[in-house]
Amino acid sequence: MINPCTVNESTFIVDVDDFGKRLDVYLAERMPELSRSHIQKLITKACVTVGGMPTRAGHKIQPGDVVRINVPSPEPTDIRPEEIPLDVVYEDDQILVINKPKGMTVHPAPGSLSGTLVNAVVAYSKDLSGIGGVERPGIVHRLDKNTSGLLAVAKTDLAHSSLQSQIQARTAERQYMALVWGAAKFNEAVVDAPIGRHPTDRQRQAVIKDTERYTAREAITHLKVLNRFEGFTVLHAKLDTGRTHQIRVHCSFVGHPVVGDPTYGGTKRAIPSTYNKIDQHELMLLIDALQGQALHAFALSFDHPMTGERLSFDAPLPPDFSALLDWLRAKTQN
Repeated sequence: MINPCTVNESTFIVDVDDFGKRLDVYLAERMPELSRSHIQKLITKACVTVGGMPTRAGHKIQPGDVVRINVPSPEPTDIRPEEIPLDVVYEDDQILVINKPKGMTVHPAPGSLSGTLVNAVVAYSKDLSGIGGVERPGIVHRLDKNTSGLLAVAKTDLAHSSLQSQIQARTAERQYMALVWGAAKFNEAVVDAPIGRHPTDRQRQAVIKDTERYTAREAITHLKVLNRFEGFTVLHAKLDTGRTHQIRVHCSFVGHPVVGDPTYGGTKRAIPSTYNKIDQHELMLLIDALQGQALHAFALSFDHPMTGERLSFDAPLPPDFSALLDWLRAKTQN
């Protein structure tokens, strides 16, 4: 049987200054192009040895230990390239920044094997990071299918590891605009509520209060009011963590589901009776035209993986979201 870990070997001899360090920490310091989580996966697959023997990520190394790590070449992807137009905001030899349209799934999954962002990116660029695996080449973070906005794609493993580390360290900034139901009573709020899979509906996420019984992960969202309209609030949302459906779940949790969100209560709301019947009809048509939630990733900032330069990007609201806000502003001004 051929060992898949017999390529791209690197060898290190532990110095006295590194006495007692965890194996995964030691390797992450010596191979910054690899994320610590990726190194841990390689350790689990026995692609790392100490003194010729596989061991654990938490193994404490000793001076003189011979550490070998074998990094397999990226598996060839079987994703079919598709010539789908992409709104490329920025590109160089390390990264792509794309303004993803609403309605596009980021990566293939059961039921969505084509027409995804990954299908489009594979056709657009031949150079993509392999850390995300064969189904998610280059994908560092995601956006929900019906959330539009900015997304970073890594062309190299070094870029992938750097961006992933910045997201984990919360130095990469992802900012969103959301239109939510109701009049928010706060000007600013920090929602610190763990998120996990819904206990009874496996298609949804939920804030988990009983973390001893159900699995949940830390989730923190910063909310700030930008505008108030009759029956609606425009929120600026900033993520500290990146859980599935995080903003949508947290907004629903605080009593202000995102307008148009079919999963977390954003469509089962009545238009406020303060609007006349004609206005109610017009407003409902604009909400129906969203065909998804009024949530847009409008700003993205991070340090360039090679140069360290701080890069910042922004993307305008999509037309359907913008039209709804323009209508609400006009009614407020009147």
